Amino acid sequence: MTSTIGPVPGPESNSASSPPPEKGVAVIERALETMPLSPGVYRMLAANGDALYVGKARSLKKRVTSYSQLARLPERLRRMVNETVSMEIVTTHTEAEALLLEANLIKRLKPRFNIVLRDDKSYPWLMLTEDHPYPQIAKHRGARTRKGSYYGPFASAWSVNQTVTAMQRVFLLRSCRDTVFRNRTRPCLLHQIKRCSAPCVERISTEDYGALVDQAKAFLSGRAGGVQQALAAEMEQAAEALEFERAAAVRDRIRALTSVQGTDVINPASLADADVIAAWQIAGQTCIQVFFVRGGRNNGNRAFFPTHTKGEDRPEVLAAFIAQFYDDKPPPPVILLNEALAEQALVAEALGIKANSFGSGKRVEIAVPQRGEKAAVVAHAETNAREALERKLAETAGQAKLLEATATLFSLDGPPDRIEIYDNSHIMGSNAYGVMVVAGAEGFRKQAYRKFSIKSALTPGDDFAMMREVLTRRFARALKEEEAGEETEWPDLVLIDGGLGQLTAAQAILDELGIEDVLLVAISKGPDRDAGREWFHRTGHPPFQLPPRDPVLYFLQRLRDEAHRFAITTHRAGRSKALVTSELDEIPGIGPGRKRALLNHFGSARGVKQAGLADLEATPGVSKAIAKLVYAHFHPSA
Repeated sequence: MTSTIGPVPGPESNSASSPPPEKGVAVIERALETMPLSPGVYRMLAANGDALYVGKARSLKKRVTSYSQLARLPERLRRMVNETVSMEIVTTHTEAEALLLEANLIKRLKPRFNIVLRDDKSYPWLMLTEDHPYPQIAKHRGARTRKGSYYGPFASAWSVNQTVTAMQRVFLLRSCRDTVFRNRTRPCLLHQIKRCSAPCVERISTEDYGALVDQAKAFLSGRAGGVQQALAAEMEQAAEALEFERAAAVRDRIRALTSVQGTDVINPASLADADVIAAWQIAGQTCIQVFFVRGGRNNGNRAFFPTHTKGEDRPEVLAAFIAQFYDDKPPPPVILLNEALAEQALVAEALGIKANSFGSGKRVEIAVPQRGEKAAVVAHAETNAREALERKLAETAGQAKLLEATATLFSLDGPPDRIEIYDNSHIMGSNAYGVMVVAGAEGFRKQAYRKFSIKSALTPGDDFAMMREVLTRRFARALKEEEAGEETEWPDLVLIDGGLGQLTAAQAILDELGIEDVLLVAISKGPDRDAGREWFHRTGHPPFQLPPRDPVLYFLQRLRDEAHRFAITTHRAGRSKALVTSELDEIPGIGPGRKRALLNHFGSARGVKQAGLADLEATPGVSKAIAKLVYAHFHPSA
């Protein structure tokens, strides 16, 4: 059940007799009058409707009562209470369900007073398909729509690619797509270098290939010892039968298997499926290092830096991180920590519910090992967390000095909190994109990057028009959000890749929108386009250059180069997407599924175009009506 308590956020009344809206403790006390004692989640809302804080409770009324006693609250929570104008609650059956809902809402709403994990990346998995006589091994991201076995997650694309390569060496499984597999007439290079058994040209039978797939599944499930014994027996059998070439091939597979089974602190033999999570704090900041161990192998590690206030202690940050981290992924059966949680049993219960929802189990064990190999693995993760945090703090300290120097260079009131850098990319006006890159005290803020697909008709090479469209869309939207009472981040400094012409065009846009407190600076290269001889342009100031080895020059170059990289990457992605379009996209009623069915059956759009009506009607997944539609499109006079 969801309920809202307090005034509904919206425009304030113009009536002089209207009482001011309730805020702070008054709102909480009124909410307590109807607050249930059941478990649930509460949200404290600001005047604009944004969530200030999301919390869970075993008893909503008892938990929320504590917020009415301001004198007992820390300064952070006092500020939160004073900004609260309304509350929303959602009741749940158990406290564990409340914990899961709280994590989901925090990750989605990103409340200002919560510990927030900013992790919007999907994790890659390894996939073994099960919808083909010769299963394919491949990297996979996103929804698991294809029938197959999935193993992971992996910390990075590099980690999963390394595993795919190792699996090819040991088990000789194909990695090519089904369309490539179907059209092969001779073995590819992977077969020549002994990384594929070439099922595409029937160099191996379905039964023998299936045996390789079964061995691969056993290895990925942590049963590598049995696989190695089976391979050893096969090698001896081949040698006894005087099949020395086959025996040598099996020997090479055993060697490859041995090389990927090294057991040490990085690949712990005593762990099958587990995540090793260690937190480290310095100067009020926290780094959390996660190692993914699956089937006794290390699938890589990743460092996270959740946002929180300086007063949060390590166990509290760790508990909030774990709940949010597993919001959209299945937890493993074992989670090893370097610090015990205050509500460790509750977190384990909630993760068990989450694991059951993914069909991966019903019980999750959370432990803090004190000795042995598991303790060594946790200590290794803790060392990585400490070193990653020390590197980040060192970079932040250097960043702060550069921001101060930038403020001095451009006569800003203080170090800029937000710098926006704009660039665009196109080829003679086609696939035109503009981009916005954002930097601040913590470095590049990639979650704030934005892409702008240029919508207006352009004269080829008209960079001024592209910049005008991008800035108009960005700042007109910011003004609209501000008028609606929404929280909007404004830049302290805007950098544009270009010279005086780009600066003039950009300044005209801001003047037209009535924006006067945003500083614009254009960066143009020197006459020989040499890096280090850039000119800086400001409205009302003569252009100037910085000394070649000035740290601020390097800093501004890095900002400009990041925007250029992002613009090029965005343009290439858009151009690649345009290249894969075909004439089938022009046929009404042909969606992605039918397009895929036609291309898989005929191999190309040209094959579909040349096909007869009977061939089209025989395509799996294509009805006779759609076949006639496709045929009529390519043969309008028939």
